[in-house]
Amino acid sequence: MWPQNYTPVNHSLALSALVAAVPIFVLLVLIGVLRKPAWIASLAGLGAAVLVAAGVYGMPGGLLVSAIGYGAAFGLFPIGWVVFSAILLYRVTLEGGQFEILKDSIGHLTSDARLQALLIAFAFGAFVEGAAGFGTPVAVAAAMLVGLGFTPFYAAAICLLANTAPVAFGSIAIPITTLAVTTGLPLDRLSAGVGRICAPVSLFIPAYLILVMSGWRGLRAVLPAAAACGVAFAGTQFAISNFVGAPLTDILSSLAAMGALLVVIRLGPRKPAPDGQHEVSPGGGAGTPRARHSGRVMALAWAPYALLVVFVLLWGYKPLADELNHFNIPVNWPGLHNAIRRMPPVAPKPVAYAAVYNFTWLSASGTACLFAAILGALMVGLSPGKFAAVLGHTARQLAKAELTLAAVVGLAFLMNYSGATATLGLAFAATGVLFPFFSALLGWLGVFLTGSDTSSNALFGTLQEVTAGRLGMNPVLMAAANSAGGVMGKMISLTSIAVAAAATTMRREDEGLLFRFTLKHSVFLASVIGLLVMFYAYVMPGWAP
Repeated sequence: MWPQNYTPVNHSLALSALVAAVPIFVLLVLIGVLRKPAWIASLAGLGAAVLVAAGVYGMPGGLLVSAIGYGAAFGLFPIGWVVFSAILLYRVTLEGGQFEILKDSIGHLTSDARLQALLIAFAFGAFVEGAAGFGTPVAVAAAMLVGLGFTPFYAAAICLLANTAPVAFGSIAIPITTLAVTTGLPLDRLSAGVGRICAPVSLFIPAYLILVMSGWRGLRAVLPAAAACGVAFAGTQFAISNFVGAPLTDILSSLAAMGALLVVIRLGPRKPAPDGQHEVSPGGGAGTPRARHSGRVMALAWAPYALLVVFVLLWGYKPLADELNHFNIPVNWPGLHNAIRRMPPVAPKPVAYAAVYNFTWLSASGTACLFAAILGALMVGLSPGKFAAVLGHTARQLAKAELTLAAVVGLAFLMNYSGATATLGLAFAATGVLFPFFSALLGWLGVFLTGSDTSSNALFGTLQEVTAGRLGMNPVLMAAANSAGGVMGKMISLTSIAVAAAATTMRREDEGLLFRFTLKHSVFLASVIGLLVMFYAYVMPGWAP
């Protein structure tokens, strides 16, 4: 059994961390500076990770190849499966001619692109995140916004920014459940901790979203709607996470936000967006005329997305989920499962590093989305031949995005199993009194690397708990900080960038620009989370769970 070594460079944590970060630097430079497409950046980053794992950490070749294969498999399924099914659903509505009617129905609610963004990217996206997660909300919401007339770049950017508030409680709170299993800490206290950290940020995310879209003048014009949306979502998020439980937090918070938005939209007129603001393309802007349709026609147009809601809720319903999970196929990944030993201080004692790939072919949220697409195709009248053509078009459209997902998750898993990610985590943990701030940034780093708050919690949850104990800090707060900080890394993860780019058919050369656009917001919001954790740790420790 190969033991991990977290200080392979002259037994120095600082030097080892610098070397461990080389693949990350490669990703940042290629996509953020040189503006290379995400699939090229991810393959180059994977190559750098191979060199570091083999040449610096001394990882045996068989383990190295197996770790990449394990990560690539996870990137393609379930993550890539969700993306494929979500885009297929969108293509079904498009080819069936229903999306134009769907646009008209939203246009009759509001022709203001800013409010459309709040309704779809933030509120509806949060609902889908709570029910399905794993890339589904960005894929679905971004495709819908493009159909409404948003430019691909701004549709992608808006959805990535909006998909922050709900991530920690996504997919029926899988990230927090994973954190509880990994650390052994009480689920209810972790849920409360994440809610107390995330709710203050969720309060201003809708306004922040509009500010990014159309500046201060644009925000002032729709401030009541943005405020109502933020208060409804954040208030419900805090209450449910603290007093009811984690699984329903996103579902109920998003419904509250949708309800608040609809009430404000119905209350009265709003000022048009100010001229000269870089908002969206004219197709989603104010004043666009919309045709009127009968209730039956409207219902048919919304049917595929209504089916999506029904299926993802059914898939999250515990009795049915338990039955579907019986069909899962767990695979002890060949050449990797329990072949590596995690060592202290990352683990409390030397322990075998499991590598069990769970092939959730029926219980995956992507399968729920696929069923919605198939039934939706029947309802909108697509012939079997036409549906097959849509399948082929979707597969061709997503080929490079799926390659990106396989490469970047393979990179993340290789860094995990070689010990490089743990080296970076230990470097963060060595910050002493500043650890509460860097605890959130550690979660942010984990999601940037893996594309998943669930994976980040599994990766760093124990390290957060162990470090908190050594420093005499609240372990629940530090573990919760990992999940809360991680949500802000979602928007810059290459998996998220790839999903957003594929959903909007964005130009490949714009992927680097999208990364640079979201990076500054990601760093700012992660820093806000870090400061909140510092506040709970040192100013008001009695408010921490």
